[in-house]
Amino acid sequence: MAQREPMSETQARGVRYARELEGHLTWLDTFSGTALGVLAVASGIYTYLGVSSLLDDNGAMSAFAAIAYSVAVSVGIFVFWSYLLRLFPAVRTTRARMGLLGAMGLGSVAIIAMSSWLNAAALAGSAAVEQHLAETVQDYQGALERTHEIALSAQGLERDVARVRQSFEDLSEQEAAGSLSGLAGRGAVFRVLRQKSAELGALEAQIATQTPLVNDAFAEGNQILSRMRALTVEPGPVQARSVEFSEQAVRLAGLITRLRQLSVAPLVERAAQDLAASVVLPELDGSNEKQRGAQGATITSVLEVLAQRAATLERAAQDVQAMPPAADTTYTPISSADAVILYARNFVPSWAGAIAIDLLPAVLVLILSITQGAIRSGREGAAVEDTLTLAELRAALAAVRDVDVAMQESPAHKRAPAEAPPTHEAPDEPAPGPVTSIKST
Repeated sequence: MAQREPMSETQARGVRYARELEGHLTWLDTFSGTALGVLAVASGIYTYLGVSSLLDDNGAMSAFAAIAYSVAVSVGIFVFWSYLLRLFPAVRTTRARMGLLGAMGLGSVAIIAMSSWLNAAALAGSAAVEQHLAETVQDYQGALERTHEIALSAQGLERDVARVRQSFEDLSEQEAAGSLSGLAGRGAVFRVLRQKSAELGALEAQIATQTPLVNDAFAEGNQILSRMRALTVEPGPVQARSVEFSEQAVRLAGLITRLRQLSVAPLVERAAQDLAASVVLPELDGSNEKQRGAQGATITSVLEVLAQRAATLERAAQDVQAMPPAADTTYTPISSADAVILYARNFVPSWAGAIAIDLLPAVLVLILSITQGAIRSGREGAAVEDTLTLAELRAALAAVRDVDVAMQESPAHKRAPAEAPPTHEAPDEPAPGPVTSIKST
C-alpha cells in the first residue's frame, strides 16, 4: 500500500484556520435565527403602526387587517433572509452567485415597497404631517401678503385720483378768476371743470372707504395664520390638529378671496374710461359771439386735458391689475405615510433606520459568504482525512465498529465454513485483526 505524503506547513495552517472559522460559525449559528426573528418582528410592529395610520376605520376588522399584513411582512422577511443565509454562502459558481444576488436585490426592493416606507411612516409620520402643515402655512402666508400688497397698490390709486381732482379744482378756480376763458365767474367752463372734479371726488371717497376693509381683512388673516402656526406645534395627535387646521385654512382662503375683491383697480380703470367719454357740455352763456367762442375753445382745451389725465389714471389702474396675483393655495389633508414620501428629503435618518431594520440581514449574508469562502480556501489542497477533527474521527471509528458487528451477525456470515484452514502463528505474537480503511465523504 502506497504511503500518503504528509501535509505541508501551509496546508496545515490553512486547515487550522478553516477549523477556527467553522467553530465561530457554529457558535454564531446558535442565535442567528433568533436575531433574524427579532428583526422581522420589530419590522412587523412598525409596519403595523404604519398600516394603522392609513386605515380610516378603527374597528375590529381594520385592526385585524393591519395585524395580518404586519404578520405577513414579518414572516416574509424571516423566510427570505433565512433562504439567503443558508443558500448564498453554499453556492460556488459565479453564475449561481449572480442569480442569488439578483434575487436578493429583487427581494430587497419588494421589502422596501411593502414594509420600509410604512416603517418610516411609523417613525416620522407625525413629524412629516407637521412639516406638511408648516409648508401649507408658508404658502398661505405668501398668498395673503401678496394679495394685501396688490390691494394696497390699488389703494395707492387714491393719490392719483386726488391729484387729478385737485388739478380740475385749480382750473375751476382759475376760470372763476377769469384766467382761462377770459370771462370771470362761474360760467360754462367752470361748470364742466366742477362736474369732473365732483366725479373724481366721489371716486376718491369710495376708494377711501375700502382702506379700513383692507386693513381689517389683513389683520384677520394674520390672526388665522397665527392659529394655524400654533396647530403645527401643539402637543397631541396630529390627525386631530389637522381637522382644525383644515377649518382655519378654509377661512383663510375665503378671506384672501375677499381681499382680492377689495382691490379698487378695476373700479378706477372704469371711472377713468368714463371720465373723458361722459361729459355733459353746458350751454355756452357768453353775452356775445366772441365770448361764446372763447368759452367753446376753452372747453375743448379742457376736454383734451381731461382725456390726457383720464389716460394717465387708466394706465395706473392697469399697471396695478397687471401685477402677478398670488398663487392659488389649497390645503390638502395628507396621511403620515404619504407625508413621509412627500418630504423624504427632510427625514433621511428615519428612512435610513426603516430600511436598515429590513435589509440588515443582507450584511450577514455577505459576511457568511466571505467566511465560507475563506474556509474553502483554507482546506484547499488538503486530503479529506487530514481535515477530520478528533470528534469526527471518533464518530467514524464508531461507525466502522457498528458495520463490523452488523456484518458478523448477517446470515451470509453465519453460513461460512465453521473451520478455517489452520494458520501457523508465533505463540508470542497476537493474531492480526481485520484492517479496515477509513474513508470520509
